[in-house]
Amino acid sequence: MMYCLRINNRFFRTCVYLLALLAGGSVMGQPTASTARQLVAEKNYGKAIDIYQELYSQAPDSVYGEYLKTAIEARKYKLAEEIIAKQMTLRDNPYLRIDLGNLYEKEKKDTKAKEEFEHILGMINGDDMVTQRVVRSFTEADRDDYAIMAYEKAAQLMGTYILYVNPLSKLYAKTGNLDRAIDILLSPYPGGQSVNLDNAKALLLELVGADANRLEQTQKMLIKKINEHPDNVYFGELLTWIYIQKNDWDGALIQIEAIDERNQENGIRLLTLARTATAARQYEAAQKAYDDIIAKGPGSPYYILSKSEQLNVALAKLKNTPEYKPADVTTLAGMYDSFLVAYPKYYGTQTASDYALVEAQYAGNAEKGIEILERAVTMPDIKRSLAGTFKLQMGDYYVLTGRIWDASLTYSQVDKEFRQDALGEDARFRNAKLAYYRGDFDYAQSMLSILKASTSELIANDALYLSVQITENVEDSNFVPLERFAYAGLLLFQNKDKEAEALLDSISTAFPKHPLNDDILMMRADMARKHHEYDKAIAYLKTIKEKYGEDVLGDDAMFRIADIYEHDLHQPDLAKKYYEDLIIDYPGSTYTQAARQRLSELNNGVNP
Repeated sequence: MMYCLRINNRFFRTCVYLLALLAGGSVMGQPTASTARQLVAEKNYGKAIDIYQELYSQAPDSVYGEYLKTAIEARKYKLAEEIIAKQMTLRDNPYLRIDLGNLYEKEKKDTKAKEEFEHILGMINGDDMVTQRVVRSFTEADRDDYAIMAYEKAAQLMGTYILYVNPLSKLYAKTGNLDRAIDILLSPYPGGQSVNLDNAKALLLELVGADANRLEQTQKMLIKKINEHPDNVYFGELLTWIYIQKNDWDGALIQIEAIDERNQENGIRLLTLARTATAARQYEAAQKAYDDIIAKGPGSPYYILSKSEQLNVALAKLKNTPEYKPADVTTLAGMYDSFLVAYPKYYGTQTASDYALVEAQYAGNAEKGIEILERAVTMPDIKRSLAGTFKLQMGDYYVLTGRIWDASLTYSQVDKEFRQDALGEDARFRNAKLAYYRGDFDYAQSMLSILKASTSELIANDALYLSVQITENVEDSNFVPLERFAYAGLLLFQNKDKEAEALLDSISTAFPKHPLNDDILMMRADMARKHHEYDKAIAYLKTIKEKYGEDVLGDDAMFRIADIYEHDLHQPDLAKKYYEDLIIDYPGSTYTQAARQRLSELNNGVNP
């Protein structure tokens, strides 16, 4: 009985000892791996090797790599060879020959080293699992040169590089051979196979990035490939993408024109390029691409569509031009009018809405905008929901002209027609806002209380915000400040910005400590942004965050600052900072999810 207990105790002590060794700890003063590492750091290799030798005798696999490396650092090559030989007797692992080959190279025994490496390469037989194991063993041993040879041999056996394009290209780029990396990526393979276009773009982005010299190098290689394979559209598409990465839109257009003409594609690629350029705010390039399609004549299947989308480009350019000229507006309005005269059926599309917008918002002719929309809603083929949207827009233009009753009536018509739809809820909210503008806060609140439960998150949030604004900004039944503020909102909506600003000044002067102060700052920020005074807008919004950050508008201000940096100032790094701050400072905000999505898009965004 005592004997069995003695055996069990010895077994227990052995287990504890081995577990401690694996954890790098010590048992009763025994040497440890961490002690050996410290001695190696101090270049006290003799003592370190003694410890590793003892540890290796107890648990070979746990310290083999460190033991071998230490012996090599100490230039004890014979010992290193003995360690590898011992490990080979313990483990039937052919990849240990890579360690032996590296050791021979240290000893300047190049022929013997090559024999070991060649032995491992000889294991490649076309089986992908074997290839991947060989490559992994070489890369783990920092032998990228032989990892490349392994992939090359496997590719030769298979008769194609298609399976190994990605890892092999990366290895060549890593070792400084970018020409070969790109050549492998761009080479056409047997059977007409090529790397998937999107995958090729992603890999090129990884290999080349935004480096101007590398982009130029890739461009030259693609041009060479196009000359060698003029009928292969794949290379032309990649070259177009490279031009876009370089922001050379004229080069991209020339390339697409060549592909389109060679393949008689009637302009479909030109259409795609035009849309890509528009999204990148490269309006001149987009217009040129549309002009190319239109020049093909009315027989082109994309002729009318291009004329229509060309109007969208011109409108986008106007919206993003801070100091546009009246002549620009007149020219654009004329373009819309000419197009709709030639193609009147487009009155039943978004084109009519955009034309009305140009007239009402930019030309200051709201009556003309109403006239356009009145014709649009009577088009026989117009979609019911689009007609409802046009009526809401018409109601807004009634507000611009001061015809508040007509606006309310129009909103009510949409409310009745789309009672169960989001359009109906939108119409009810606009009517509630009209009541707010008029100072009829009780009626506005009665509608807002229902809209706060809207199925549309946007309308529900807007209704909640307006309701809270009414509730929190009435002091001792004094409605005067809020009435002035609400009317200032109406003036701003009607583009009477100077009158609105004067009314805001009067509130600040007469009621300097009123709780509307943060709302006033927000309205001033909206006006500044409207006039493209972005620095001023950001200053107002930062004041809201600093002085009223705990109030209802704190998160709103943060989101708007980020939005200005992202879309107006095109400073993505600052935009990301404010989106991140919003997520951290206001985790329960209704803007948090949108901020996360914007942040993700900014972090992952690449040119199309």
